[in-house]
Amino acid sequence: MSTLDQNPYFAVRQAFDAPWPGPRGPRLTLRNGDIALEIFPEDGARIASLSAFDYELLRQWNPARRAFQYGCFPMVPWVGRLNDGKLGFNGASHQLPVNKPPHALHGMACFAPWRLVEADGQRALMELALDAPWPWRGTARQLIEVAENAVTISLTVSTDDAPFPAAAGWHPWFSKWTGSRADVAAVPNGNAAEMLDVRFNAHWQEEIGANEVPTGKRQPPRPGPWDDCFGFDGAMEATLVWPGKVQLDMSSPASSMVVFDKQADATCVEPLTGPPNGVNTCPHIVTSDNPLTISTRWALSRI
Repeated sequence: MSTLDQNPYFAVRQAFDAPWPGPRGPRLTLRNGDIALEIFPEDGARIASLSAFDYELLRQWNPARRAFQYGCFPMVPWVGRLNDGKLGFNGASHQLPVNKPPHALHGMACFAPWRLVEADGQRALMELALDAPWPWRGTARQLIEVAENAVTISLTVSTDDAPFPAAAGWHPWFSKWTGSRADVAAVPNGNAAEMLDVRFNAHWQEEIGANEVPTGKRQPPRPGPWDDCFGFDGAMEATLVWPGKVQLDMSSPASSMVVFDKQADATCVEPLTGPPNGVNTCPHIVTSDNPLTISTRWALSRI
C-alpha cells in the first residue's frame, strides 16, 4: 500500500510509528491493596496504568504516542526485531509485515483486538487468535493477576494444528520519574537523584550487528545507555528503583532481557523467551502438546 490504512490495527502493520488513537475499547481495572492496574484488551492486551502506593510507574499515552510507545504490551509470536521480516521454518521462508524497515517489529499484539475471556477484580484472562499474516493458526493467551504486593503476568502460545516456531515476552515502558498519574502523563523530566535506577547482573550481552539484530555472539555486559539484549545462565532478575518512592523486583524463569533506556522519559525492561530474531535462531517449537509459556512477577514495595 502507498498510504496507511485508516484502521489502526492494519496501519501499525505497515509502519510502527503509524498514528494510534490511544487506549481502545473497554477499560478493565484490577486492584489489590495499594496496587492497581488499568488494562485495555482491545489495545494490544495492554496494561495502560500500573499504580503502586499512588505512584504511576508506566509511561502514559498522549496524542504523540504510537502503538508501541506506552504502557506494557505483550510481544507474540515474535519479540523485538524480526530480521528483514523473514521467518524460516522447515525449509520454507515466510514474509511478515515490515513495519520498521527492514524489520518486522514487536509481534502481533497490536494487529487486532484481544478478547476478554474472564475477569474479576484481581485477575484477567485475554486471548488473541493467531492467523494471517502469521503463517499458522494458533492462540495467544495473557493472564494478569494482582496480589497485595505483586503483579504476575503469563503468556501462552498454542497451535490449532501444525507446529510452528514462536517467541514471547513483554514491552513495558517504565517512567523514569514517578509521581501521580497526572505527573507522569505530563512527561516528567526530574532531577537525576530521583530518576529510575535499573540494576541487574546479567551473564552476557548479545552482540548487535549493523542491522540492529543480534549476531548470535555473546560478549561481557557493557555499561549503558542500552538498546541491548542480555542473557542469564538461569532465570532473569532485575530491580527497578525510584529513589525514596517505590522498588519493583522483576523476575522470570526466562533467561533473556532487553533494556532500552535511550529515551528521555522512559526505560524498557523486557523479560523474553529469547533474543530479538530468536524466533529464527533459537525458537521454541510450539506443538499440540508443547505450548510456549513465559511468566514474570513484579514484586512491589514502598521505599
